[in-house]
Amino acid sequence: MRHTTLGRGAVPVTALSFGSAGIGGLYTSVPAEQAAEAVDAAWDADIRYFDTAPHYGIGLAERRLGEALRTRDRAEYTLSTKVGRVLEPVRAAAGEPVGDDLANGFAVPATHRRFWDFSADGVRRSIEDSLERLGLDRIDIAYLHDPDDHGDEAFTQAYPALERLRAEGVVGAIGAGMNQTAMLTRFVRDTDVDAVLCAGRFTLLDGSALADLLPEAAARGTSVVVGGVFNSGLLADPRPGATYDYTAAPADLLDRALRMDAVTRRHGVPLRAAALHYPLRHPAVASVLVGTRSADEVRDAAGQFARTIPDDLWAELRAEGLLTEDAV
Repeated sequence: MRHTTLGRGAVPVTALSFGSAGIGGLYTSVPAEQAAEAVDAAWDADIRYFDTAPHYGIGLAERRLGEALRTRDRAEYTLSTKVGRVLEPVRAAAGEPVGDDLANGFAVPATHRRFWDFSADGVRRSIEDSLERLGLDRIDIAYLHDPDDHGDEAFTQAYPALERLRAEGVVGAIGAGMNQTAMLTRFVRDTDVDAVLCAGRFTLLDGSALADLLPEAAARGTSVVVGGVFNSGLLADPRPGATYDYTAAPADLLDRALRMDAVTRRHGVPLRAAALHYPLRHPAVASVLVGTRSADEVRDAAGQFARTIPDDLWAELRAEGLLTEDAV
């Protein structure tokens, strides 16, 4: 497994990384044993970068990931979590049912509520709470999580707080994680982040990060971690009824994905393998983050990632007009 360091710092990441939203109960519940097996499978596949967030399962993903990693040599892996959402316990009345968190996408009991907090105090509290849930001695990377509607506070309070935490050695690297490129580009241009996590905007179907984020990151030596490479499902299994960015895939994108699938299969490569490899064609991309919820899904991702993608495949996608913006 290829390793690199983020930005100009010393925090290492593997080219393929483990996203923990799935083991936090994203959409459907995941038994604790299955979650532990998924982390074990990632370790066996030489994945050494693990990402989580308080948002995922309102703390469940952090607790499960911390438990699964606690017996591992702490020097052997990198862990990132996020700030911006603080969790508060729900005080249910006696005999009142707790309910679930499906309105926020997670099939877990709604034992806590999320509160947006990009203040300096909120950032420090979030890091402290995450360390407690993880049961680990440190967090390697801290990302500002989805500050889309909190830009002023994120830039004037949260980011400086992360800078101070990095200077104090509490975290090793700092950045921001979002589903858009405009604000991430601003973070790269106007701050000293080590990395940004860009979800869904640098895929075979959406090359929008090539217009702003990736050139800026390459010019400034900032690393990009790319998530959402399957655009929520369409590029993993292109078929009628597949989802694109968590809604039903539009007909034109479904047609394009099916045509891509035909091309990759002519080269003996599943489309999901090409989707995993594609972001790493750009020199600014340090790691591809894949969300998995079982050992089988981890092993499949690692197996597809281990494939060699022939140059002729990329050339044919371009020739067919299917890869309108290439990474290189």
